[in-house]
Amino acid sequence: QVQLVESGGGLVQPGGSLRLSCAASRIIFSSYAMGWYRQTPGKERELVATITSDSTTIYPDSVKGRATISRDNTKNTVYLQMNSLQPEDTAVYYCYAARLGRRSWGQGTQVTVSS
Repeated sequence: QVQLVESGGGLVQPGGSLRLSCAASRIIFSSYAMGWYRQTPGKERELVATITSDSTTIYPDSVKGRATISRDNTKNTVYLQMNSLQPEDTAVYYCYAARLGRRSWGQGTQVTVSS
């Protein structure tokens, strides 16, 4: 069973930056697409970034230019660097791992952008 553990969330001021990490275990990490979604109460989960097994990256317009996803296959870890954070980026951020149509999720990490 895939295990994903996120870290790096917290409180950040508007305009600030944050780097989230997601450590994976019990998978052949390099063969998985990895990514991040976020969710706020009452809203659907929103894609933030995806990185494929060959390190192609995908971002929605809402974060393009502010988010950078990367992966370290030697550490089984995916990272999300978020810059120029705004209050509307406040959410629980979830890491996922996907392969062959199946997706597994982490428990989420809270990011709060507030002064």
